[in-house]
Amino acid sequence: MSYVEIPGAKVPIRMWADPAAVDEGAMRQLHNVATLPWIKGLAVMPDVHYGKGATVGSVIAMHGAVCPAAVGVDIGCGMSAVKTSLTANDLPGDLSRLRSKIEQAIPVGRGLHDTPVDPHRLYGFPTAGWDDFWERFAGVADSVKFREERATKQMGTLGGGNHFVEFCLDESGSVWLMLHSGSRNIGKELADHHIGEAQKLPHNQGLVDRDLAVFIADTPQMAEYRNDLFWAQEYAKYNRAIMMGLFQDVVRKEFKKAKVTFDPVISCHHNYVAEERYDGMDLLVTRKGAIRAGSGDFGIIPGSMGTGSYIVKGLGNVASFNSASHGAGRKMSRNAAKRRFSTRDLEEQTRGVECRKDAGVVDEIPAAYKPIEQVIDQQRDLVQVVAKLKQVICVKG
Repeated sequence: MSYVEIPGAKVPIRMWADPAAVDEGAMRQLHNVATLPWIKGLAVMPDVHYGKGATVGSVIAMHGAVCPAAVGVDIGCGMSAVKTSLTANDLPGDLSRLRSKIEQAIPVGRGLHDTPVDPHRLYGFPTAGWDDFWERFAGVADSVKFREERATKQMGTLGGGNHFVEFCLDESGSVWLMLHSGSRNIGKELADHHIGEAQKLPHNQGLVDRDLAVFIADTPQMAEYRNDLFWAQEYAKYNRAIMMGLFQDVVRKEFKKAKVTFDPVISCHHNYVAEERYDGMDLLVTRKGAIRAGSGDFGIIPGSMGTGSYIVKGLGNVASFNSASHGAGRKMSRNAAKRRFSTRDLEEQTRGVECRKDAGVVDEIPAAYKPIEQVIDQQRDLVQVVAKLKQVICVKG
C-alpha cells in the first residue's frame, strides 16, 4: 500500500497503516507529536502501537530539536543477522543442546558476564574504534558514571522482554543467525536522566504531553544529550556485534566438521536518532520502532517468537524519510496477553520451535503481535523482501 495522509496540527501524518485499525491512544499520541513547533514531518509504520510519549512505529523529523522520550529508554535497540554455510540437513533432530550452548555463551535477562568480553578474540569483530569508544565514557552524564563496571560486563548480553537470539532457516534451507538487543541498563539510565532534564526546561512547559519534552539546538542540554545519545547508540551496536561473535563461536564449535563460514553481518538500529537531509534542510530524524530503508539498505523486520522474520532491502522512499517498520508490532499489551493466554496456548503457538514455553514469556506469545505478513504487505513501497526466515531455536531472557 502507499500511505494514507491525515491532517495534523503542524504537519500531515503519513500512515502506512489503516487509521481505523490504530487504537485511540496511539492516534492521540500521533496528533500530539504533530503539534510540536519543531516538527517537519511524521511517518507512521504498519507496526504502529501505543508507546511512552511517542508511538512505537513512528518516524519523527524535527529541525533543531530532538525528543529523548521519543527515542525511548532502549537507545540504539536493533537487530543483527547473518547467513551461514549450514543448511537444514546439518542440524540434529534435537536442538535442545544447541539452545543450551547459546544460553551459556550469552547471558540473558538481567544477566551479565563475570568479566568483560575481550572482543579481539571474537570472529569478525570490528575492533577499530573500540578503545576510543570506552575512553569516551568519561564524557557521559555524571549520574551514570558509577555504572561503568556494570556496563562493561553487560556488553554482549541479551536482556529481557522482546529481545531474542534465534537460529533460523530461510526458504531454501540455509541457516541464519539472528538477534535483537540494545544498550542494556546503561542506555536506560542515560535516557531516564535526559528525559528528566528535558522536562524541567522552560520551553517544554506548555506541551500537550510532558513526555514530548525536547532539547533544542545550540544549548548545553542538547549538546550533552547528543553526546550521550550517540555514545549509547554505539554501545548498542557493539553489544550486538559481541553477541553475534559469541553466537558464531558456539556454532563453529558445535558444527566443527562442517567448517562453517559466514556472510557479512546485516545490522540495523530501530530506536535511534540520525542526522539526515530532506528538502534542503538538515533534520534530526528519530526512528522509534522503525529502521532506515534508504535505497539498497539491508534491514531486518522480525515477527514474533513463533512466526518468523524478513530480511529486506530499502527502496529509498523519501515520503517515509527512508524508513520501514521494525517488526510486527504488538496488538495487545503485555498485561493483556498474560490475562488472555496460558502456557498451553504458548506451547501450541510455538510448536516446532526450541524455546522457553513457561509463564515468564507468555506476554511474548505470537498472538500478542500483528501478523508479520500483513505488516510486510503494507510497506511494499518501502522495502523489497530478500529472504523470509523461520526460527527453529528462540532464546529469550
